[in-house]
Amino acid sequence: MASLRRVKVLLVLNLIAVAGFVLFLAKCRPITAKSGDSFHDIHPRAEVANLTAHGISSIQDAVLKRLSLLEDIVYRQLNGLSKSLGLIEGYGGRGKGGLPATLSPEEEEKAKGPHEKYGYNSYLSEKISLDRSIPDYRPTKCKELKYGKDLPQISIIFIFVNEALSVILRSVHSAVNHTPAHLLKEIILVDDNSDEEELKAPLEEYVNKRYPGLVKVVRNQKREGLIRARIEGWKAATGQITGFFDAHVEFTAGWAEPVLSRIQENRRRVILPSIDNIKQDNFEVQRYENSAHGYSWELWCMYISPPKDWWDAGDPSLPIRTPAMIGCSFVVHRKFFGEIGLLDPGMDVYGGENIELGIKV
Repeated sequence: MASLRRVKVLLVLNLIAVAGFVLFLAKCRPITAKSGDSFHDIHPRAEVANLTAHGISSIQDAVLKRLSLLEDIVYRQLNGLSKSLGLIEGYGGRGKGGLPATLSPEEEEKAKGPHEKYGYNSYLSEKISLDRSIPDYRPTKCKELKYGKDLPQISIIFIFVNEALSVILRSVHSAVNHTPAHLLKEIILVDDNSDEEELKAPLEEYVNKRYPGLVKVVRNQKREGLIRARIEGWKAATGQITGFFDAHVEFTAGWAEPVLSRIQENRRRVILPSIDNIKQDNFEVQRYENSAHGYSWELWCMYISPPKDWWDAGDPSLPIRTPAMIGCSFVVHRKFFGEIGLLDPGMDVYGGENIELGIKV
């Protein structure tokens, strides 16, 4: 414990020194872009002189660029946290770009047990970076759309029980990496009374150090089930918008803005982000075509073709109206969700929320 405190003190002093150094640079001289960087030299005195003409935005941009330099330094300091868990950070490595990841013959033998335990190749997951890049399958027009900066903030809620640690943390890293910082209020991890030791102190210590103040851990004292676990996450959330996700997802760039924009337009909407597939054996990202959700005659939720008016519009960036939902991924205004009664805490049937929420809304 004493050595841990010393490390913490050294890290804090290091960050203070770096912050002071960056602020000193801000006052005394312009930033010089590193080789390959796209931003220009910034002259603070010139910014002040031109404040009336150009507004305060140029100073804000300068501060953000300087903070990005500090962020790089802090990131290198924190990168060692994942190594103590046997995990990897950074944008390279196996599975980069959403391509299939592979194991050597010797590793394949070691992977058999964990694969049977979790239903996916958790041993391989530990060899894939928590920050790996994945393809952006959005239609071209979606990438061209612009959104205002006054969008509401979102609380991202992950529900899990005995999930592989690497998969949970990749979900967290992906959410942080691909959600604009000013829109991400917090990430809430709801542990539905897991048995795995790595999901207790190791998980909590990692997120508290890696993302201090951003990630919260909520622990159920007994196994509550998926619906009640979601409700516990909703209770802990403080963001205007709440997003509920399984803890084995990866987000793409630009996912949050259209979701938040639609709810900002009408708080009574529930948004289902388009979902692609991550293959359980090799973590390859597989594109799924746009679809709506409907019911079979047995009242199971299923993918259905978008309605005719959506096809007739000929614009793949348009939202798709859907009569049903799948529970693994939905975003809703926090207060509106409470107004319609959340989800029935007594609903213990798998997929029951698919029917209930669709009918309520």
